[in-house]
Amino acid sequence: MSYAISVNGQVHHVEDDGQTPLLWVLRDTLKLTGTKYGCGAAQCGACTVHVDGQPMRSCTLSLEVASSARIITIEAIEGADVRAIQDAWVAHDVPQCGFCQSGQVMSAIALLRATEKPTDRDIDLAMSGNLCRCATYNRVRAAIHDAASKLGSPT
Repeated sequence: MSYAISVNGQVHHVEDDGQTPLLWVLRDTLKLTGTKYGCGAAQCGACTVHVDGQPMRSCTLSLEVASSARIITIEAIEGADVRAIQDAWVAHDVPQCGFCQSGQVMSAIALLRATEKPTDRDIDLAMSGNLCRCATYNRVRAAIHDAASKLGSPT
């Protein structure tokens, strides 16, 4: 079946089974490989994308469901909050092996867009679905606080 799917501001026509996970459409069909495969069960967060502005796991979201939404991937996310997160990630040495980073960044951006001045609890809740093999969780929290403060919201 054919589905029209909006990804990164462009409509793509995809011929695939409606139950195909969005992750595989992004990576294999559209060649957007910034979104990573980690577990396939929506448990690790490596495949996080924004669906109508909300962070979602693309490994369990079907093409059929995704075709009615606006999808943004790590390749096209933009804004002052994105730059603040990127700068804070570097300043706090968050990336280690780098595997989880696209999902971590997408979740952090969604948090900052929803919560101007996140507390440690807000951060822990928002980021709890993103596993990091290198265990940089304290650095992630510090980086999010730093990004929020740079955006004009002292934490």
